Amino acid sequence: MKEKKVISLLLVVVMLLVITVGCANTADVKEEESKGNVEENKEAKDESSEEIEISDEINPKIKEIEEVLMSQLEPLPEMGKGENVGVLIISLTNPFWANMMDKYEKAGDELGINVEVLSAPTEGDTTSQLETLDGMVVKEYDSIILSPIDGNNLIPGIIRANQAEVPVINLGPGVNMDGLAEQGGYLDGIITVDFVNQGKVVAEDMLKYMPDGGKVAIIQGLPGAGQSEGRTNGAKSVFENTEGVELVSVQPADWDRNKAYDIATNLIQAHPDLKGIFAANDVMALAAVEALEAAGMKDGVVVYGVDFTGEAQESILAGKLDGSITYSPTVYTKAALLLSLKISQGQEITEPVYCPLVIVNKDNINEFNGWE
Repeated sequence: MKEKKVISLLLVVVMLLVITVGCANTADVKEEESKGNVEENKEAKDESSEEIEISDEINPKIKEIEEVLMSQLEPLPEMGKGENVGVLIISLTNPFWANMMDKYEKAGDELGINVEVLSAPTEGDTTSQLETLDGMVVKEYDSIILSPIDGNNLIPGIIRANQAEVPVINLGPGVNMDGLAEQGGYLDGIITVDFVNQGKVVAEDMLKYMPDGGKVAIIQGLPGAGQSEGRTNGAKSVFENTEGVELVSVQPADWDRNKAYDIATNLIQAHPDLKGIFAANDVMALAAVEALEAAGMKDGVVVYGVDFTGEAQESILAGKLDGSITYSPTVYTKAALLLSLKISQGQEITEPVYCPLVIVNKDNINEFNGWE
């Protein structure tokens, strides 16, 4: 009996040891699995972080533009003083200016500047834009950045800003400097692009896709507007001085999509062998594409615009619009605000600041991912 009890006790001890070891092994396995899961999750997070970093990278072309612009603005102004800057753009009915408003506000947040953006109700309402400027002059702005509808409509308001000692910076479309000077007014700073060069670069790029030359037409914006006149004259100089190219029409569409559509429709009826259309902005260029598609004539007709709006980018990617020319609105607005700070802080600016240009076409469109 005693031997049986000893054997039974030994069996119990052995079973307990087996259970203990088994539990220990199971715990080790679970711990290893847990470690493995942690490492896998960590790797997944690292990969996710890498993807975010890659997607958030600034387009290299934007970096180049920023470097050029910032070099023109040195020495940079003092930051963090909380200046108040009023911005007067043309009209939110144009997607380009709606985007510029967004970029001004984001640049203001980045730079610690209080920015208020105002505009005219439509692109042709010169009187309302002047009235808006007059209202801005009496506000507590440290400076005002403005983009006039045409070269003359804001001259009285600029003079009133001069009298109130509010610095005025002209962005983009130019003020008639001779007319302003004749009335005793002045600008404190200018930041712009070379509109004539815009037209030249576009026309030259268009002709790359027109190896046999042919008939071309220009759809202008608003007559008298600096950007419209400059782009038109630049393109004309190329078309008129290129052998085998015939400029058959130059017509204003006032930046209006419907007018541009009608002009393009009439153009292809009058010139069924038309080979190219340059429109002075993307809104009108896209309308020309629509008119050509409606007539079943888009193939073989090269169409370019200006501004590289989001809709234009989609159209180029879809193989419809052939090209556009642009600059970075993000960098442009940031540079304008920095220029306004330099001036309001007492730095004298004697030369215009020019924003570099880049051409976009169906061959390089993929280089503009993340453009803003």
